[in-house]
Amino acid sequence: MDSVPSPRLDPGPGTARFPLLFPAVEAVAQRRTTLLLSQTSDELPAVLWCGTAPGQDGVAWDAEQGERAASSDSAVPLLPEHWRGWFGRPGLGGHRLAEAAGTPPGGRDWAPAFTLDSALVEASALTLRARDDVAGLALVTEVESLPGGALRVRHALTNTGPGAYVVDHLDVVVPVPSRAREGLDFTGRILHERTPQRRKVIDGLWLRENRRGKTAHDAATLNIVGTEGFGFATGEVWGVHVGWSGNHVHRTELLDGILTIGGGELLLPGEVVLAQDESYRTPWVYVAASDEGLDGLAARFHEYLRSLPAHPGSARPVNFNVWEAVRFRHDTAELIELAELAAEVGAERFVLDDGWFRGRRSDRAGLGDWWVDEGVFPHGLTPLVDRVRELGMEFGLWFEPEMISQDSDLYREHPEWIVSTGSRTPLLERNQLVLDLSRPEVVRYLVERIDTLLTEYDISYVKWDHNRAVLDGGSGRTGGAPVIHAQTVAYYALLDELRRRHPRVEWESCSAGGARIDLEVLQRVQRVWTSDMTDALARHSIQRWTGQLLPPEYLGAHVAAPFSLYTGRYMPLDFRAATAFFGHFGIEWDIREASTEDRAVLKDWVRLYKEHRTLLHGGRTVRGDTSDERAWTHGVIAHDHSAALMAHVQFEDGLNTTSPRLTIPGLLPDKEYRIRAVRPAAQAAVSRADDIPPLPEEGSLMSGAALAHIGITLPPLCPLQVVLLLAEAA
Repeated sequence: MDSVPSPRLDPGPGTARFPLLFPAVEAVAQRRTTLLLSQTSDELPAVLWCGTAPGQDGVAWDAEQGERAASSDSAVPLLPEHWRGWFGRPGLGGHRLAEAAGTPPGGRDWAPAFTLDSALVEASALTLRARDDVAGLALVTEVESLPGGALRVRHALTNTGPGAYVVDHLDVVVPVPSRAREGLDFTGRILHERTPQRRKVIDGLWLRENRRGKTAHDAATLNIVGTEGFGFATGEVWGVHVGWSGNHVHRTELLDGILTIGGGELLLPGEVVLAQDESYRTPWVYVAASDEGLDGLAARFHEYLRSLPAHPGSARPVNFNVWEAVRFRHDTAELIELAELAAEVGAERFVLDDGWFRGRRSDRAGLGDWWVDEGVFPHGLTPLVDRVRELGMEFGLWFEPEMISQDSDLYREHPEWIVSTGSRTPLLERNQLVLDLSRPEVVRYLVERIDTLLTEYDISYVKWDHNRAVLDGGSGRTGGAPVIHAQTVAYYALLDELRRRHPRVEWESCSAGGARIDLEVLQRVQRVWTSDMTDALARHSIQRWTGQLLPPEYLGAHVAAPFSLYTGRYMPLDFRAATAFFGHFGIEWDIREASTEDRAVLKDWVRLYKEHRTLLHGGRTVRGDTSDERAWTHGVIAHDHSAALMAHVQFEDGLNTTSPRLTIPGLLPDKEYRIRAVRPAAQAAVSRADDIPPLPEEGSLMSGAALAHIGITLPPLCPLQVVLLLAEAA
């Protein structure tokens, strides 16, 4: 984005209001998320407006309109302050401790009144600097305009006064129009992540707290508000995401008719105490607005992620993961047999999951002892790695670096290395405890062990797991004081150091499947394991809603066994493969048990994925609004409108006897497109009817307008069937 004038907002009595549009006026035509700020006297600038354009048809407000808006009592600074009459949750919660004996222990400087020093706009960034000399605090607020049209905001607080200052919370807050009276966020649990929950926005504070020490399975993920009835393609929506892999909060508050959304890090008691001249900086809080419904909001985040240096720019290889095939029963000969069959069906990467290291015959032992188990692999991993590479596949390896088993050599040698509050041992979860990464010696140990293995076997892919929540998140080195913040920072530093040493390795954030999925970990990884749930029917909802934040190329999605490991439910192969098709495609199935015919069908699905993955992983995600939850539509539209690949998913028998129609939005209205069904030659019949027109095989011609508004007639579908249709510009 081009630079814009950088007015200095000189504080002082009688200072005029300075309307400031951020990002630049030129960006409004691109329908970026935009803030209109105004500064009165020497106060912090207030956000007058947040949306896709401060006016109609992408026309920015002029100075006179900004003056009128500046007089509104609904304007709220990015850091709401109690002294200005804000009676909701303040942006900063904290207080100063006593300097000397005989004085009150704390409670001073709890309601700061910041005055603005400067506001500087450079390229795509706005920096506000403010201070409160009485409270002894300085504040820096950064706002960045991101590729794709979202913004991100963070604060940094410095204690400039004598004595320690306790930070209880420091939130980023954005006011949005009060016409957004409906909310959406997510909840869930392991195997059922990103379950949507909608609600009316009513007076009061809606606060979602994530206290599990990592971005959890029940995390809010996104806090969204919108106009009543907003859907995937319709309505105005505003969304906030806290980019942090530790404890955090999302908030919505309606107070005296003023609606705000925001969030920040959730700090445990005494977790951040600033000595004089020390600073605390919040995570980035991402803010996006869309007047094109949830799909428009998703596009903001997807395009930003695709701009990151860590984004997997190359074609996403087909993964074969051994977990559901062998679990802890590792044997070199059997693994080589699986690798040969995986290569036969077209897999491009072979991932050895949990169970390869010392003592790891179950989930009760071994974590922390990162040496190859000589009893299982007497010649190390070399025979397996060499054979995988001979077959033309990459080799990947599973780790769970932050965890430790009580039955391990590491725990017997260093029981003090665990996260705990004082001398007690925390409750076990998944039969394991958490290593204290705030101890430098722990990080050094992990770097040495993982670096050695990645180097010895020239590993190209790491599946990084984190299978339990962090309970009693304190450290023995601090007398049991909480260290979740330090643990999160140390995790980033550990991963960054390994990435520095091994720049060609691709990293997956797994975390029991479905957790630790946020925009800060995605600065560092190329894939997430979307959920441990590989039942294809349950997976549809998880992938659909994880896609509200992440584009398809990040979403690990595997074809599992006919009978699900987790639900016992049977699903046909075509349904399982079509479900994995719209993510980062992989296989997690003991295909030694598959018939020759099924392996041929699977091979054909792999071929189709490779043929279409450029479109699948580069276009705009679209999801169909429906009044019938028995069937969903979703797909991807090329950004140049040259092609679209859409799926109609039939979960149960339809409500009506009439044939369904599949519409394709987002193509050029006057352009003609050739339509054809995309499916393996051996795909089972999708309909039980004999007297209906077949799916288009050779390619009908339809205009983009007709595809968007009339659509394509489909046959009545059997349950658990998916139809894929490709539209290509003629």
